[in-house]
Amino acid sequence: MKHDGLAVLESRVASDLARIAHPRAPWLEPVTGPDGKPAHDVVIVGAGQSGLATAFGLMRSQVGNILVLDKAAPGREGPWRSYARMHTLRSPKDFTGPDLDIPSLTYQSWHEARYGGASWAALSLIAKEDWADYLDWYRHVLAIPVRNQAECVEIAPAEGLLALTVKTAEGLERLHARKIVLATGQEGLGGWTLPPVLAALPAQRRAHCAEAIDFEALAGRRVAVIGAGASAFDNAATALEAGAAQVHLLCRRAEAQVIQPYRWLTFRGFLRHLSDLDDAWRWRFMQAVLSLREGFPQATYDRCARHAAFTLHLGAPVLSAVDAPGGVVLGTPSGPLEVDFVIAATGIDIDASLRPELARFAANIASWADRYTPPAEERDERLGRFPYLADDYSLVERVPGTTPWIADIHLFTIASTMSFGASGSSINAMTTAVPKLVNGITRGLFTADVARHWASFKAYDVPQAILGPSP
Repeated sequence: MKHDGLAVLESRVASDLARIAHPRAPWLEPVTGPDGKPAHDVVIVGAGQSGLATAFGLMRSQVGNILVLDKAAPGREGPWRSYARMHTLRSPKDFTGPDLDIPSLTYQSWHEARYGGASWAALSLIAKEDWADYLDWYRHVLAIPVRNQAECVEIAPAEGLLALTVKTAEGLERLHARKIVLATGQEGLGGWTLPPVLAALPAQRRAHCAEAIDFEALAGRRVAVIGAGASAFDNAATALEAGAAQVHLLCRRAEAQVIQPYRWLTFRGFLRHLSDLDDAWRWRFMQAVLSLREGFPQATYDRCARHAAFTLHLGAPVLSAVDAPGGVVLGTPSGPLEVDFVIAATGIDIDASLRPELARFAANIASWADRYTPPAEERDERLGRFPYLADDYSLVERVPGTTPWIADIHLFTIASTMSFGASGSSINAMTTAVPKLVNGITRGLFTADVARHWASFKAYDVPQAILGPSP
């Protein structure tokens, strides 16, 4: 049964959107694909928070012929009910995001409608389960067209459009669209990083933190977590809470990252205008930010430190890993450490060739290394692999003219960070990043049809008044 407060809120959302719906005029004409079937104006791949917010932004701009695809089952989109192992979001509760500055669509409005104003006033940080429920409601109240358990496995050109090959339970299907937005989060242009020294271990001895992990099976076991960002602490805490006998968190640096630079950059000037700077300034800022791990808040550390079984090892890079009869022996500068299971919280790497939907043209996606050479003290090979995006978040060709159609593929993922700063995977940046993305998409749709719009303008003959004798 729906909460009465939510029913009232949904009525308010409908009223608010009706009041700000100008302009209402449709401006896109239907397009037919080469198969004779209707094509979409935009297909968004990924129905997590970024994909949903992008869909809403497009719908507000009267781009309604859209479809959102997600490979997950309903309710399993994004990380919140899978590999996100924190108890709460790390963003302050009053930071806005998918609402796109519509007050009735904010998380606060949803929370107060469901739990009451006193609950909101007492709330410290948003529970991840509540955030997931809020996103489900957001999708419902806005009637965003989402198709679940539909994975995009290939993108190709198709007679002036883009063809998406989609894998479903029924087999492969082909869809056509004028534009594609990749809103695929952390994995958007690469894959999770498992250091070779750990990848060589038997699968039953190790896992990446983004994988499904049977934490209950770790009760009474010795666990090592590699990494010292927020996700590393989340996984260490989850193992401790499941009853692990020992949990060792290995940080390769001499000091843990306790400063969260993303808190500094959360102001409108930076979020909105980093992408307007020249390459040197963009690189300088993002190289400094991305060379740091994601800082962890006090509550995340305390969640681990309250357990006597927890040990934080600083200056402890993993030099070797051997599967021995008694367990996995990790070589560290301070000596060997024997554990039963290893969890790698080692982030992602950018490599478009790892993404099946991009593999056919990955070699021609321009990277930052292709377009900018930083000063020696700022060089970073890993960041140089990030894609160099156009001002509408679209892919840019490494060799112009080879795959010109990739300009209609817009990337709104963690891989957008080098070009735009916090954007495609950041709640805090949505109110500035989504409008910039949507404006870029609609600009492309309009300019592609400019001749038709001119002809329509010239043919417009609807009179506003009828002249005749004065009354």
